[in-house]
Amino acid sequence: MLDYDKEADAYDDTRGGEPRAAAAAEAVLGLVPPGTGRLLDVACGTGIVTRRLATARPGLRVTGADLTYGMARMAAVRLPGAIVLADSRRLPFPDGAFDAVSSVWLLHLLDTGEDVRAAVAECARVLRPGGSYVTTVDKAAAHDVGSDVDRVLAPRPRRPAQDAAGAVTAYAEALGLVPAGRARFPGHGQGRSPRGTVADLGRGWFTRVPPGSPLAERFAARLEALPDQDRRRPDPVFTLLAFRKPG
Repeated sequence: MLDYDKEADAYDDTRGGEPRAAAAAEAVLGLVPPGTGRLLDVACGTGIVTRRLATARPGLRVTGADLTYGMARMAAVRLPGAIVLADSRRLPFPDGAFDAVSSVWLLHLLDTGEDVRAAVAECARVLRPGGSYVTTVDKAAAHDVGSDVDRVLAPRPRRPAQDAAGAVTAYAEALGLVPAGRARFPGHGQGRSPRGTVADLGRGWFTRVPPGSPLAERFAARLEALPDQDRRRPDPVFTLLAFRKPG
């Protein structure tokens, strides 16, 4: 797992920056009903998406929560007074405190299905009856776009996909949430290039391929043999699912 305290300063520049944030915020808000009053953005990271959620609709009051101090510190600059340090599995808010809850690029980071269930349960708990929960699913799969880079990486060992759409839907439905929509948005600037992927191997991006290991070196050699070393392959397209808490 990456150290997100260390990643915080460079996070936005290496994750598509404002174009990706704009696409994510637009897709989330497309699944949040008009007239929503209070929205909680769980795992808000640097706040780059959260700020856009807060400014896109007049009257929408947005709170961000993140577990990592480095990320929350940056988010607090973007949304002063609206960011809290919090674990998604133990949110420090009362039941029914929010009209909507979002969790963008969170569930894939959690270690076990039990962790994912706990996070979804907390999002459901702090959601008022009639409110909406919106979350990304299938994050890792979105990055496999069928490129030559993906073909090189195909044999790598992978973490189990804790955010698989079917599993997340099952967890949500077990909590009484009702499926309420789906959206997709592009991960602008996140298409892989061979040279950039070699750098990602060296910084531990692929969690089951330790940097400097013989396996990492073999993948690096194959990537270095590909043409167009700095040309980014197609961007990933991410998926959002929406759920409604019956009123």
